[in-house]
Amino acid sequence: MPKINRYQDISQIDREAKKDYIDRHSPFVHCEASAKKAQQFKVKVKVGNEYVHPDDFDHFISYVQLWNGEVFLGEAHFTPGTLGNMPGHVEVDFYIVPQKSMKLIAMAYCTKHGLWQSDEVSVDVSE
Repeated sequence: MPKINRYQDISQIDREAKKDYIDRHSPFVHCEASAKKAQQFKVKVKVGNEYVHPDDFDHFISYVQLWNGEVFLGEAHFTPGTLGNMPGHVEVDFYIVPQKSMKLIAMAYCTKHGLWQSDEVSVDVSE
């Protein structure tokens, strides 16, 4: 199994280089805390919060995935140059139709630094 990296509280890390490295690779899940059952629900996944990621031929975000616990919900693939060969934030909007409460996790794969996992985001689903 490959090593999975996770976001760390960057306020606890002394060196700016570590803060930059961790932040630019970590996916962040952005969505409402509640949803209506059987109605379309938007989930945005953004890679990096403060720091942008390179978009070079040999160093880019290859894919972003969205999971509900162990249930795979979706995936978006990218090629080098998607961001115009300029550093930036990869962002993906997923539209899902929930049936029950969810525990969302995003994964992002950097071609140079491996797989990164977001913090879990809970979404309550009501009738």
